[in-house]
Amino acid sequence: MSADPHTLLRARLDDLTAVARAATGCIDDVVAAAALMRTALQAGGKLLFCGNGGSAADAQHLATEYVVRYMKNRRPLAALALTTDTSLLTAAGNDLGFDEIFARQVEALGRPGDVLVVHSTSGNSPNVLRAAAVARAAGLPVIAWTAQDGGQLRALATVCVRIPTARTDRAQELHLHLQHVICELLEGDLT
Repeated sequence: MSADPHTLLRARLDDLTAVARAATGCIDDVVAAAALMRTALQAGGKLLFCGNGGSAADAQHLATEYVVRYMKNRRPLAALALTTDTSLLTAAGNDLGFDEIFARQVEALGRPGDVLVVHSTSGNSPNVLRAAAVARAAGLPVIAWTAQDGGQLRALATVCVRIPTARTDRAQELHLHLQHVICELLEGDLT
């Protein structure tokens, strides 16, 4: 090992703590995101999640929390990760182009009253931007989880939660944490 593991662990925890403290500036946006999601679920709408790479994993993780459970047993809440159907993703990527893999699903599955929840730390992923544009054109609110300035996605989002860091891992760690808090709130309100 090139670094002392205790020193490295303390440094990484200190870094995460500093970014989490700075992210308290996002609280109003997180509350606004929770309100959009609550409204959709109360009215019988669903949450559509998407993202690439680690953000795709977060999309799947969070959709599962709503459908199955988070903190308590309760009725399922309608949520879907647009990142999981490999046949659909590869067909859309092959036939329409990778930029369309999420937009096509939003077109097919999104209905008035639904919410699109997009994860892109850069805010500039072309396929996420296309999904957000299609959702907005269809009248669906878009909640964006980004880092730094939100990139191009910020202009397409109804609510943009921007974690103040250039580090993708720190932003994703806080995206997941804050969305777990939203899920906890909604479980209490809707079940």
